Amino acid sequence: MKRGNKAMNDSITVISSKRKIFNLNLKELWKYRDLIFLFVKRDFVSKYKQTVLGPLWAIIQPLFTTLVFTVIFGNLARLTTMDSINQEGLVIPSFLFYMCGNICWAYFSGCLNSCGNTFIGNAGILGKVYFPRLVMPISVIFSQLINFIIQFTILIIFIAYFIIAGTTDLKITVNIIMLPILVLQMGLLGMGFGIIVSALTTKYRDLVMLVGFAVSLWQYATPVAYGLCLIPEEWMGLYKLNPMTMIVTTFRYSLLGSGSMDWAYYGISWLVTVIVLAIGVLLFTRVEKTFMDTI
Repeated sequence: MKRGNKAMNDSITVISSKRKIFNLNLKELWKYRDLIFLFVKRDFVSKYKQTVLGPLWAIIQPLFTTLVFTVIFGNLARLTTMDSINQEGLVIPSFLFYMCGNICWAYFSGCLNSCGNTFIGNAGILGKVYFPRLVMPISVIFSQLINFIIQFTILIIFIAYFIIAGTTDLKITVNIIMLPILVLQMGLLGMGFGIIVSALTTKYRDLVMLVGFAVSLWQYATPVAYGLCLIPEEWMGLYKLNPMTMIVTTFRYSLLGSGSMDWAYYGISWLVTVIVLAIGVLLFTRVEKTFMDTI
C-alpha cells in the first residue's frame, strides 16, 4: 500500500496561482522533455511545410546574405574584415568572415523573434491544457539549433574548400572547443530577450512591430558586416558591452583564428546573458498566470 500511495502521489500535479518570485522548476521541465521534442518537431516541420525547397532554405538564406555582404560591404564599401590589428598577416577570405557573422546572427535573432511570439502565437494551446510554459521557448532554442547546425555544416565545407584550394592560411586550433559554449550563450541570450518581449507584448502589442525593426538595427551595431577594427578606439569599450559583439568576434576567433580574445569583455557578455535570462524568466512566470485575461 505504501508503494501504491507513493506512485499515486508522484503522478499528481498540483496547479496553484501561488508562485515564488523566481519560479524555475527544472525537475518539472525535465518531466516534459518529450513535449519539448514534439514542439521542436512541430516548429521545424511547419516552417518548411508546403515549400518547394523545404529545409534547403536554411542553406540558401545565409548563402545569399553572405554573398550580398561580400559584394556590398567587402568589395564595394571595402569595410575592414579585421577584428584585431594582430591578424594583418593572416589571409581570411571575406566570404568566410561574413558567413560566420551571418549564421551567428541568424541563430540569435531566430531565437529572439520566435520566443518573442510565444504567448500570442500559442494562445490557443496555452488556454486549454497545462504544461510548464517555459517548455515553448526552450523548444524554440532547439528548433533554431537545427537550422544553425545545417548552416554551420555548410560553413565547415567552405572552410575545407578554401584550405584545399590554398586561398587561406587559417588553421584549426584548440580554441574551437569554445564553439559549443558560444552556441549555448547565443541561445540563452536570444531566449532571455525573447521571453521578455513575449511577456510585455501581452499588454503592449506595439512591441511586436518594434522588435523586428530593433533587431535589424542591432545587427548593424554588431560586427557582422564589418570587422571590429572599424570602431574608433574611444568608442571601443562601450561597443564591446554589446553582448553579441563578443560572441560574434569570439566565434570567428575560435573557428577562423582571426582577431583576438578579450576575456574581460567576454565575461561581461556572459554576465549580461545571465541577467537578461533571469529577468526574462521572472517576467515570464509572473505574466503566464494572467496572460489569458489580456491577450
